[in-house]
Amino acid sequence: MKISNETKVGALTAIAITMLILGFNFLKGRSLFKTGNFLYAKYPDAKGLMVSNPVYINGFQVGNVFDIENEDDNLKNIVVTIKLKTYYNIPSTSVATIKDNPLGSPSISISLGSDTKFLQTGDTLKTMADDGLLGNLANKIAPVSDQLKSTLHSLDSVLKNVNTIFDPNTKHNLQETIANINKTTASLTVSAAAIQAMLNEQSGSINQSMQNIQSITKNLANNNDKVTQTLSNIQTTSDHLSKADINGAVASLKEAVDQLNTTLTKVNSTNGSLGLLMNDKALYNNLNNTVRSANILMDDLRAHPKRYVSISVFGKKDKSGPLMAPLNDSTKQH
Repeated sequence: MKISNETKVGALTAIAITMLILGFNFLKGRSLFKTGNFLYAKYPDAKGLMVSNPVYINGFQVGNVFDIENEDDNLKNIVVTIKLKTYYNIPSTSVATIKDNPLGSPSISISLGSDTKFLQTGDTLKTMADDGLLGNLANKIAPVSDQLKSTLHSLDSVLKNVNTIFDPNTKHNLQETIANINKTTASLTVSAAAIQAMLNEQSGSINQSMQNIQSITKNLANNNDKVTQTLSNIQTTSDHLSKADINGAVASLKEAVDQLNTTLTKVNSTNGSLGLLMNDKALYNNLNNTVRSANILMDDLRAHPKRYVSISVFGKKDKSGPLMAPLNDSTKQH
């Protein structure tokens, strides 16, 4: 069977077209048959993501975007198919984020989770929106812009209040105040000159006082040894006082005071001879009468000795009555 040239050309053309399609898809990271490890991710905004864009984990490219298609006709979610180069242990809690690149195409970055369960082929990744560099900058600028607006509003209010205050009457008052300040400044200048003159007059006294202080300091330096010896003596005395049994002395004194208090208590009571002598009036009267009787007896013995001693050589017996009261003491000064 003979094949015509037209048939050969047509077959070669079909083979070339097929090879071209397969090569183009291969360069884009796609194969004719959907084989390998695939994961899926849903985004409300694809942010310009294209097929064959890289997929990274910790900065390492683990695959490419295999396909991008809408989930439904409302385009609420965009389903992105990720083809991995090989099987990787990706925790089920990992999050896929689309990273914008101002200088190139966007990419997908997968942040690994901490779950011990790993994703299998056909599972869907969790996703999170990324504001990007400009978004983060806008989020940071927004609070500053709000504060700037508030500041400008406050400044505008202050300027309005200032314009309201500076009426002609207020300006006149301010001018008078400034004039008074100038007068006060001139008075302060005159006062400063007077104070300076006073200080100049007192400079001699101050100089003399400084000389006296210097002389005292010099004397202290010359008598440094004596001062040191005095301080040493004070320290020695302090040491002796610290070593003295002050607590024992205080305790002994307290004990003596307690004993004295006990004695005084007994004296004030009616128990014992001394207590009765101090507090019993009848005993006092008896003692007083006894002493008075003894005085009468002694005076009677001195005045009439013959009554008690019977020696009758000359004279006669004293027949006068006994004394009833003591005689006046001739030695007592009146």
